[in-house]
Amino acid sequence: QVHIVESGGGLVQTGESLNLSCVASGVTLERAAIGWFRQAPGKERRPVACISSSNGISYFDITQTGRYTISRDNAKSTVNLVMNNLNPGDTGVYYCGIDPVAPIRKPCAPRNFPSWGQGTQVTVSA
Repeated sequence: QVHIVESGGGLVQTGESLNLSCVASGVTLERAAIGWFRQAPGKERRPVACISSSNGISYFDITQTGRYTISRDNAKSTVNLVMNNLNPGDTGVYYCGIDPVAPIRKPCAPRNFPSWGQGTQVTVSA
């Protein structure tokens, strides 16, 4: 059984940075696809960044300024998401989703990730 724990969220001001971590157990991470998703109040869960088992990466940033960096450490079963130059639009609960066995890259969408953590809250004040 896959167990996922997210951490690193918090309250920050506009322009600051956060480093979110996703630690997984019960999975061989190098075989997995991992995604970070944000869910704002009253909104659906939307992708932020995904990394496939072959390290193909997708980012979803409306500003398109390269603010996000996703990386994986298979030996530590950890996936990190660094977010820079945060703005209030980045506010929400951030969830780590894992597809434990993902030999083929799939779209970065919640429906493709069967396992989820409890999320970590990110709040960006103006």
